[in-house]
Amino acid sequence: MSTFLSAFAHLVENLADQLQPLFHASAAAVAIVLFTALVRLLVHPLSRASARGQRARAALQPRVTELRAKHGKDREGFQKALMELHAEEKVSPLSGCLPGLLQMPAFFLLYHLFSSATIGGDANALLGHTLFGAPLGGRWAGALADGGVFGAAGLVYLGLFAVVAAVAAFTVRRTRRTSAAAAAQPAAGPGGEPVPGLASIGRLMPFLSFFTLVTVAVVPLAAALYVVTSTTWTAVERAVLYRDMPGAAPGAPALV
Repeated sequence: MSTFLSAFAHLVENLADQLQPLFHASAAAVAIVLFTALVRLLVHPLSRASARGQRARAALQPRVTELRAKHGKDREGFQKALMELHAEEKVSPLSGCLPGLLQMPAFFLLYHLFSSATIGGDANALLGHTLFGAPLGGRWAGALADGGVFGAAGLVYLGLFAVVAAVAAFTVRRTRRTSAAAAAQPAAGPGGEPVPGLASIGRLMPFLSFFTLVTVAVVPLAAALYVVTSTTWTAVERAVLYRDMPGAAPGAPALV
């Protein structure tokens, strides 16, 4: 882990050096944003595959309904037939989880990198980098102690909070626009059976996006930049990929 952190630290430092003539003291922060964009670009094919999978699952709903009617109370038979149908159509119910799971290592890597005083036995030089005066290794509590809410570092966090709140509000509005179409269909679990209360949970989930504010407040600023950039990317990406799928992709909280 230490060797990997050292290699990643050198990568960020080298990228920051290249960006320094344009962004000066904030070059490392811009390097982190670019790193986040690169991670999202690498994961984007999986996000597109997830969208295609959701379209395929939506198209299979009439056949799932037929299977449910055919097997009646034979739950085991229905589950077996459903699995065979998914295999036949090459649809994976878990495909939507992969993009988020594959981003987690990048987030934790940044978290550890900017939480460590030393890297490979040497002082962590990245902790000296700032974003408009706010240290990348600092947290919101430190910003409040050093200048308060409207100090230099405090204003940086206020800006990040504003972006997260705007993205969460966008997610909620988008989900409300699609909920009318989704309301016509019964909320169902992975096996296709209606699940009591699942529709209410679906309506609540977009509001959980606001809990990203807590993540931004407690992690190092570098990791917070990753979260804000990735969350914004997710909102825009889902709006584009699911634009013609009313009710198919309700907004969900996104840590990364």
